[in-house]
Amino acid sequence: MGDDGLDRYGGELTAVRVSDHDRVTDVAGVTVGQHHRIDDDATVADAEIAGSGWATGSTVICFPDGATGAVDVRGGGPGTRETDLLDPANSVLGPTAIVLTGGSAYGLAVADGVMTELERDHRGLAMDAHGHVVPIVPAAVVFDLTVGGWSSRPDADFGVKAVRAAGVEVATGSVGAGAGARAGALKGGIGTAGVTFDDGPAAGITVAALMVANPVGSVIDPGTGLPWDVADHGYHRLTTPAAAEIDAYAALQAKGTVLNTTIGVVATDATAGPGMMRRVAIAAQDGIARAIRPAHLPLDGDTVFAVATNRVPRPTYHPVPPGLDPELAVITAVSAAVASVVQRAIVGAVLAATPVAGIPTFAQTLPSARRRA
Repeated sequence: MGDDGLDRYGGELTAVRVSDHDRVTDVAGVTVGQHHRIDDDATVADAEIAGSGWATGSTVICFPDGATGAVDVRGGGPGTRETDLLDPANSVLGPTAIVLTGGSAYGLAVADGVMTELERDHRGLAMDAHGHVVPIVPAAVVFDLTVGGWSSRPDADFGVKAVRAAGVEVATGSVGAGAGARAGALKGGIGTAGVTFDDGPAAGITVAALMVANPVGSVIDPGTGLPWDVADHGYHRLTTPAAAEIDAYAALQAKGTVLNTTIGVVATDATAGPGMMRRVAIAAQDGIARAIRPAHLPLDGDTVFAVATNRVPRPTYHPVPPGLDPELAVITAVSAAVASVVQRAIVGAVLAATPVAGIPTFAQTLPSARRRA
């Protein structure tokens, strides 16, 4: 498969490569804006002492030219807004923007600011001939209320600032909605990844993910000190850390928190309706299960939005038998790729995380695990 390291794809797909910048904005029609507040003196709450300072933020994924979409929720403790709207049985075809944010259920207020800012730009579902619009802004939250002060959480102003910051650059690690994220005992964060198909029914199509890694479970195998299945998925190529570091990490992981969530957005520039995008959202959850163990627990809120920007026309040279969805061939290829993209984004979030509020990072805990050439 070339020099990109995506060995796993050779067995699953043909002629797929890392997208131009390996990020969700490689999908035409997607922009990302982030805003966070992190205090140098922020602390983490424990059973005896309350946390203090700020360590939280928001990430907004925007679709300036519209999109179709769906959502899949697998965790037992989700915090969401407007997910029913994305049921393929309902009338709205897709979102204007999607909010991923810290603050637990309080953070849903960020969507109010996003709606206000989008309305100022006249972006949303057109309602009449007078220019009135209703922006469609689904949202999902992560629990980070014990990182920093309990009342230090994102509000509508975070949403306004995130929309104003939207563009094609995507910062990763301890930023945006990942500012206060934890991945088990380690610092979590934002990660992104993408691939582009070179041939087959999805030729020319890009599929990518942006994930907030904040799971109850671990992204790192306590037995090896490396991401789960690292030899299998082939992209994050790391040297095996020292035995003493592995032992220290295993002891640390045993003290992890139990109030967490992994959320994200997968996007493609393929042409697809909400029904097929629901299949993509379901497939994306497999990426969470590959990257995190255990996943989809009662206190997780694992939620993945799947969006199509409809920039690449449906191919005519891969006909689908009558009676089946005409998007089936393309979405089958996209679904086969999306789990690996989500997995890479989650692992990348943990590897890119920087210290916040004293939460140890992968780089601090397992410093001898270095990227191999």
